[in-house]
Amino acid sequence: MIFQHSKLASGKWFELPFFEQMANLGSEVERAILWRTKNADYSSRAFERALELLDLTIADEKNRGRLREIVRLREILVDFFYGNNQFSSSDKLWRSYFYPFNWAARINH
Repeated sequence: MIFQHSKLASGKWFELPFFEQMANLGSEVERAILWRTKNADYSSRAFERALELLDLTIADEKNRGRLREIVRLREILVDFFYGNNQFSSSDKLWRSYFYPFNWAARINH
């Protein structure tokens, strides 16, 4: 598998605290949202990077206790970007979901 975030995939990702992982993931989701109306290819690439980070987060042993939420998050994000949006997600909902992770990651530094 070829990773867009090769440095992170080689082990660096697993050194990051959960809040930083989620904040980085949220940044890619934000990019995907911003590009949706401007350039579908850029949006798709940003979302693929988000999925890559999400899969790394799922694989991280320290996140085992959060696995249910993280896997559900993946399901709903895929539905929002590629599915029928059966969960009625919105850009605003995703921004509201990821913003606290950015805040928490920032205050923990």
